[in-house]
Amino acid sequence: MENECCNIHVDLEDGRHYGLTVWTYQFLETIINLNRKSGENLYGLYQKPPDLFVKELTKDCIRQTIEDLLKIDDLERVLNSSIL
Repeated sequence: MENECCNIHVDLEDGRHYGLTVWTYQFLETIINLNRKSGENLYGLYQKPPDLFVKELTKDCIRQTIEDLLKIDDLERVLNSSIL
């Protein structure tokens, strides 16, 4: 699924929990085009970003991405600071 978005919940073994909005790269283009037609976000002039972009919306892609990000630092440090 390369043109989708979803909300996910990440539960870590240490008890931390995160809620993330995830978009594919292609979905960004789709939402801009929809906004151009609907007039939302000044006809696609801007977008409120998701917490994470991925190539495809699959369990494996998201799992690999989260695991890699956690190698860098805690999710609240490497992603948008608004994640919960």
